[in-house]
Amino acid sequence: FATHLTVIGNEFKALTEAKVTVSLLVGDTGIRSNVDKASSPGIFKLALKPTVVGKGKLVFDIVAKEFADQFIIDNVTVYADEDQAIHAQVAAGPSDEISYLKEQAWKVSFANTLVKKQNFNATIRANGRILGAPGDEIVVSAKANGIIKLTNKNVIAGQPIKAGANMFTITGGDLAKDNIDANYQQAKALFDEAKINFDRAQELVKDKIISDRDFLSAKVAYENATIALTMMGKNYSNGGQRNGAPISGFVKNILVTDGQFVSIGTPLATITKNRKLLLEANVSQKDFNIIPTIRSANFKLHGNEKVYDTEKLNGKVASYGKTMHENSSFIPIVFEIDNTENFVSGSAVQVYIKSTSIPNVLVVPNTALIEEQGSFYVYVQTSGERFQKREIKLGTTNGQNVQVLSGIVEGERVVTKGAYQIKLSSASGALPAHGHQH
Repeated sequence: FATHLTVIGNEFKALTEAKVTVSLLVGDTGIRSNVDKASSPGIFKLALKPTVVGKGKLVFDIVAKEFADQFIIDNVTVYADEDQAIHAQVAAGPSDEISYLKEQAWKVSFANTLVKKQNFNATIRANGRILGAPGDEIVVSAKANGIIKLTNKNVIAGQPIKAGANMFTITGGDLAKDNIDANYQQAKALFDEAKINFDRAQELVKDKIISDRDFLSAKVAYENATIALTMMGKNYSNGGQRNGAPISGFVKNILVTDGQFVSIGTPLATITKNRKLLLEANVSQKDFNIIPTIRSANFKLHGNEKVYDTEKLNGKVASYGKTMHENSSFIPIVFEIDNTENFVSGSAVQVYIKSTSIPNVLVVPNTALIEEQGSFYVYVQTSGERFQKREIKLGTTNGQNVQVLSGIVEGERVVTKGAYQIKLSSASGALPAHGHQH
């Protein structure tokens, strides 16, 4: 026997190390043979010499490092001689099946799955985008008028930053008006003058040399000068006024350039904690009635085939529109999700919103589909190394799996990875020159 053994997983690969035993049981008689290693990856050569004619079964026992398994082939006939065996063969008629060897499948990304009925959610397909969550982002604003200097040249979009770290410095430069450096020096001079006057007034009022009214005026002037200098001097040094990060997180974007003039309150940068994000999808008005029943959605980034599930991202419906946007026929629905996949705020996404559940339908992964001129096909495994191309009719999809209306039946195995390689094999019209590596 050339026994081909495949380890089934995310991808089907050849079993390379195991002890394989084959037993032939006919009536009360049994013979056995075993090997301790593969003759080539996935192929174990075994041999038996039957001693009794009749019907029985073959039993294959596999013991590997991490598992053990057994395969039983019933209704095996042992013939008296080769002529009887040849005479009993049924002539094979014409077939539309495609030969695709295990040796071919083991060398590529290959897998198949059992088709079975299951509950499936109807989906609404929509365009959307990823946004920063409220409270998860904060804008760094200018605290004074002046010229921006990028204090840390390494502060760029995407960089982590700690709370309090200096990002920008605002200086007066050569400004003739609203010069922060000149304003600070002026506030300092007024403070110094007010302090001297107040200290002097404190001594003079004791001896009644000045009136209580003059003393209060000096005190108020000193307090006002103190407040002005304190406000002006916050984060101020000889180099200008520092504008630091108010929270720890990531720099989402820088909104100014080095040397730019800014006014008080001008946005300088956005910092995000990047822990929570919003997924906003725009739903057609015809689906408005089912929006309140929606609880989750699948989505994928444009240009990326990986599908994400809001439920697996601890997602929930944050809100949905009760009216349509002006000049738009779409209604927004917003999901809040955890950013465990390092999504970038602002990214465009394709969203598959899950709605009502459809019971007992056939479903296959989207990766199983082959499209040809607007029609869809799958490859069904009919035996170990034989496949059949089937045209199927599709229903709804959730971006990861698709409902099949016709073309396959429950219990068949459909190729989910490597279908394109089978298509290429069928186009060649011939087996590989080496054939089986027996």
